Amino acid sequence: MIKRHFNALCIGLATAVVLSTPVFAQKKTVPAKKPVQSAAKIAGTIIPNDPNVKIGKLANGLTYYIRKNQEPTQRAELYLATRIGSLMENDDQQGLAHFTEHMAFNGTKDFPKNEIINYLQKAGVRFGADLNAYTGFDQTVYQLPIPTDSAAVFKTGFKILANWAGKIVMEGEEIDKERGVIVEEDRQRGKNAQERMSKQLLPVLLKGSHYANRLPIGKLDILHSFTHDKIRNFYKDWYRPNLQAVIAVGDFDVNEVEQLIKDNFSGLSNPANPRPRPSYDLPDNKEPLVKIVTDPEQQYNVAQIMYKQRGGVLKTTADYKKSMLYNMINSMLGARIQEIMQKDNAPFIQAQSGYGAYQGGLVPGINAFQSVAVSTSGATLEKAFTAVLAENERMSKYGFVQSELEVARKNILAGNEKRLKEKDKTSSSSFVQKYLNNFLTGTSIPSTEYAYELTKKTLSEITLAEVNALAKTLITKENQIIVVQAPEKEKASLPTEAQLLAALKNAANNVAAYVDNTVNKPLLEQKPVAGKIVKEEKMDQIGVTGWVLSNGIKVLLKPTDFKNDQIIFSSYAKGGTSLATDANFRSAEAAGLIAESGVGDFNPTQLNKLLAGNTGRAGAYVSDLYQGYSGSASPKDLETAFQMIYAYATNPRKDAELFNKNISDYKVVLANKSANPESVFGDTVQAVMASYHKRAMPTNLSDLDKISLDEAFNFYKARFADNSGQHFVFVGNFTLESIKPLIETYIASLPAQNKAENFVDLGIYPPKGKVSKTVYKGLEDKAEVQLYIHGDYEFNAQTNIQLDAVKAALENKILERLREKESGVYSPQVGLSVSKYPKAHYYFTISFSCAAANVEKLIAAALDEVKQIKDKGATADDISKFKSEEQRQVELSLRDNNFWLNYLSGRLKNDDDLGQILTLKKRLDSVTVESSKATAQQYLNEDNYIRLVLMPQK
Repeated sequence: MIKRHFNALCIGLATAVVLSTPVFAQKKTVPAKKPVQSAAKIAGTIIPNDPNVKIGKLANGLTYYIRKNQEPTQRAELYLATRIGSLMENDDQQGLAHFTEHMAFNGTKDFPKNEIINYLQKAGVRFGADLNAYTGFDQTVYQLPIPTDSAAVFKTGFKILANWAGKIVMEGEEIDKERGVIVEEDRQRGKNAQERMSKQLLPVLLKGSHYANRLPIGKLDILHSFTHDKIRNFYKDWYRPNLQAVIAVGDFDVNEVEQLIKDNFSGLSNPANPRPRPSYDLPDNKEPLVKIVTDPEQQYNVAQIMYKQRGGVLKTTADYKKSMLYNMINSMLGARIQEIMQKDNAPFIQAQSGYGAYQGGLVPGINAFQSVAVSTSGATLEKAFTAVLAENERMSKYGFVQSELEVARKNILAGNEKRLKEKDKTSSSSFVQKYLNNFLTGTSIPSTEYAYELTKKTLSEITLAEVNALAKTLITKENQIIVVQAPEKEKASLPTEAQLLAALKNAANNVAAYVDNTVNKPLLEQKPVAGKIVKEEKMDQIGVTGWVLSNGIKVLLKPTDFKNDQIIFSSYAKGGTSLATDANFRSAEAAGLIAESGVGDFNPTQLNKLLAGNTGRAGAYVSDLYQGYSGSASPKDLETAFQMIYAYATNPRKDAELFNKNISDYKVVLANKSANPESVFGDTVQAVMASYHKRAMPTNLSDLDKISLDEAFNFYKARFADNSGQHFVFVGNFTLESIKPLIETYIASLPAQNKAENFVDLGIYPPKGKVSKTVYKGLEDKAEVQLYIHGDYEFNAQTNIQLDAVKAALENKILERLREKESGVYSPQVGLSVSKYPKAHYYFTISFSCAAANVEKLIAAALDEVKQIKDKGATADDISKFKSEEQRQVELSLRDNNFWLNYLSGRLKNDDDLGQILTLKKRLDSVTVESSKATAQQYLNEDNYIRLVLMPQK
């Protein structure tokens, strides 16, 4: 599929603009004697905290937040937040805040070695996916989602948090083993153009601040050589209750949890002479700071400007109103830039502007108005930069127009209504983030009802004059920073510092007021002639009803109460690009761009304006084997989504300007793709895994020249001319009675020719036998390894769960061996992919990054673990962990709309029993040590083994 794909708009420190939106999603049950205070009476006042969260403090200073919430049921989110990070490190401790976070999983007083991970996995908590932690400049946060239906496990969760808070043992042997893991984390995330350019840009972005000298990953020489006392002293100094908070949200008794917190944390104490917690600022700069950096592996030409501003904490209704004004400005300015990007003569291939946290929140209390532009070449970067600056100046000079403001207002109102309707279905994790922000920064945490009333009142008061007045303050004369990132080969053609400053100075020249291009007409000129439901089938065991329509389309419907304001759907029919000829294959691949071009008389910008405030959305897709539709809506807007399905089927938009712009932009992506080692390696992997089949090779520049708009449009129309083979699945808050007339009107009326089409098996399969390929690309000591063991097999649920069990056990063993024992990798991955069509095939994958010198040793270690499982099977512990994790995930999935949409669609595509989920426990019970051994011996067969390695260039 031809897609716009730009992945280098930032330097790795969130230099891309962050458009932040204040979202309040608190659940509140209001006692009859305490009605919600009217927002109309509290303008300019402190926003009260939601009374449904219990906030307290122990005698030792530890803060706690407790809230009962039943989404998901029988689950809780437990967090330990500490207001310390890399800023608290001494010069000889750089990197040890992050290192301490790692050590929390390597042994505590009550949980020796890796017992925390081992215990939780047996309880169904997944390491990495569920159990995790992170470290920043001024915070370290541990997260522990845990079941509450087991009293013992739930209580142990608080014991684990308390062990992290004050009982990490820091054994010397474990410290030394973890050094290699930390070094490999640095290698996995860095050793690339992004990191090299970041090191040059940070002294500018953080000039004059302590932040520039305290990156959380630290310094490698210190990580290799620090003495054990350095990290033990850091833990002793800073892990103390008066800098910590426990956050507990979930399906539990609040009073019981409060007592558990008191029992587990009251015994922790602060140092006799605690070190004062320092705070740091980012100095102002009166003159513009400019930095131009290039790198041989950089793919795009990017220019960015930042106007730094002091930011405050959102505590009052006045703060809330200002944040909403910024949100509206971001939305309207973003829409203008998107509109420009759809033009064939657009001056940039990607751009964005907006006000938000500086560098994505790099320095607390500092915000910025930030703009970024990506150009086709170094020679055109000045033009692209000037163009995005001109849009900022157009906003500042002329402001926005009323019609733009109304679009923004409608969209915010729609989101506000949705949050209120979903107040009792809000996930516990959403609440946790609000309380975490409150502890770390003091941000208010209002109830859903309060935020709803405040939003309505504030929106009714906001005027265009207010918005435009605030927009004028975004472009400041001081605190300007300009950075350029570009490929090394473009260095000579890049704009100079003087040219960039001149562009900044002259951007306002010749700008005119914005003219809105809204199309004022309905999505459909008239309703289609309705069809009928001709057959119905009930599947009561899974709560599903099946309908066959008069045009041959089949529909599955699962009404649910998992969300109050959500309906989601998707469909598929067989065919896709597999039906294209070799001659027009590339044009057929580009058929997806037709669906992205809008519909009928509406281009994407106009369509978004038409649907402002309306949650109904739908689109179409064409993949290799299928074509179909997907979308979502609130119940009240469902008809709009149905109308869009009909429009995409019968009235696609042929937009030459937008189509050509997409192709032109993609040429830029391909032109610089070979600079990036991972892109080159990815292309090699794609080619090898497809046995170099001409229809599966990576797209190149000459391929783009073969693409025809007419051919792409005609292929799209042909794919949707016959909808008789479509299978729709609808899941969400609807009744059969309410959705029936919509399905008969808009789905049963879709054009159908009853061709009974199928996809074509093009013979695109991985090579048989043993294959080895090494790519030499990259400037630094960083290798990537991908190992595949694959084969044909009989696709069925019983075999698949046995394969899943082997994969889970192998994942545990690879992690233990390569990370814990060898200390040679950070996060190795073991994957399993199975497919039934066009031919049943399975793939086991083992992948990791490491130092080039360790490639052979680590591959040998990985294959040794494969052999161990084949010889002995999975251990009883591994089987127990697999069953617990699977069961826990299914418990969550059964009350999730997205799970059911994917599950039902998947069973339909594979011609499987729709009731398969009901027999999962029986299949899980069949997994044993012996069955895992038999499965491993049969399917981990290295007769079909592919070894792909990326090494630094020689």
